[in-house]
Amino acid sequence: MNKNNLGTGLKYLLLVLFAIVTLFPFYWMIASSLKSSFEVIQTPPTLFPSKIMWHNYNVALKMAPFARYFFNTIIVTILSIISTVIIAILTAFAFSHLEFPGRDMIFSIFLASMMIPGEVLIVTNFKTISSLGWIDTYQALFVPYMANVLYIYMLREFFFKIPKQLYYAAKVDGASDWKFLWKIIVPMAKPSIITICILVGINSWNAFLWPLLVTNSERMRLLANGLTAFQSDAGNQYELLMAASTIITMPIVVVYIFLHKKIMSGISIGGIKG
Repeated sequence: MNKNNLGTGLKYLLLVLFAIVTLFPFYWMIASSLKSSFEVIQTPPTLFPSKIMWHNYNVALKMAPFARYFFNTIIVTILSIISTVIIAILTAFAFSHLEFPGRDMIFSIFLASMMIPGEVLIVTNFKTISSLGWIDTYQALFVPYMANVLYIYMLREFFFKIPKQLYYAAKVDGASDWKFLWKIIVPMAKPSIITICILVGINSWNAFLWPLLVTNSERMRLLANGLTAFQSDAGNQYELLMAASTIITMPIVVVYIFLHKKIMSGISIGGIKG
């Protein structure tokens, strides 16, 4: 009994230590954003701000057009979620319920494309966007990544779990494939679809390299790129850099805190609730 208690205690101790290691950078970012310019570079560093400087956030917001960055990021995130989810649903349905020659082989090729690093496709995608004249446009920021094989695979696996008898019964009742998809399958796949929405949203919010390549003007920057540009404006004012980083980071952290259970349930779901 004592050994079991000792083992449990060690597990909890390790969990607490890992939690501290994980959360401390976030705490340090927030604490530094509330310090004065002198205290933030003070040696030895202070763990808590001696005086909370809320005005650091106002100064940071006035030094760069973060409102515009937020607007751009929200627009691109919404467009990415809508387009990616629709394409994933339609493609997963085609590969799971429709019969056509070479279906399994084509899907195998789709899966094989996941082995290609995304960086390899950047040059090709950039040339395509340039030839279309889409540089500095919203469509350049989300169109090249609307089709995601991982999300298609997730939905296809879920769609396969739906009994074929349900599909045949719908066809006997006169339901079209389109109606069967949106009236029956999509509501049943809601947990997986919500998970995909969250994952796409997080990826779009944190996107950096691709938006950096296809945007030239300040009005089209996303938050991650805006923060990079803000570093040159803020210089050595680390308290302002931390304030700007907090402004950008906290929304996505809050979203994850409230929706992490849905993410895990959507990924690990292994059957149909009935």
